[in-house]
Amino acid sequence: MGPHSDLFDELRVVTAGGELDLTTVPAFARDLADARRGSGRLLLVVDLRGVTFMDGSVLDPLCAARKNCHERLGWLRVVYHRPGASLVFRAAGLQDCFPRYATILDAWQDIPANRATADRAT
Repeated sequence: MGPHSDLFDELRVVTAGGELDLTTVPAFARDLADARRGSGRLLLVVDLRGVTFMDGSVLDPLCAARKNCHERLGWLRVVYHRPGASLVFRAAGLQDCFPRYATILDAWQDIPANRATADRAT
């Protein structure tokens, strides 16, 4: 795995790869916490495109990060493309909280994947 954080402008990005499960989520949760250090408005993109497997253990740290971002008048958006991530969010009833973004740029511009696909089709 190898999640890491980057900072540009006011946007912070946490990238994860490999498997996110009970054994690897603690490192992912630390990366999310590190990205939220400091004060002020927080805009956070979580890039899960490199994640090959993910289970429900990822939900607690993601929900905590999302709540913290909203409290700081910001947002958290998730980039993913694999069906497993969609399944985890849907099974937990959180697909509205974590809509799919295709790229970091789309997340930054708030263009969910379903809207981007519809816009490109017209």
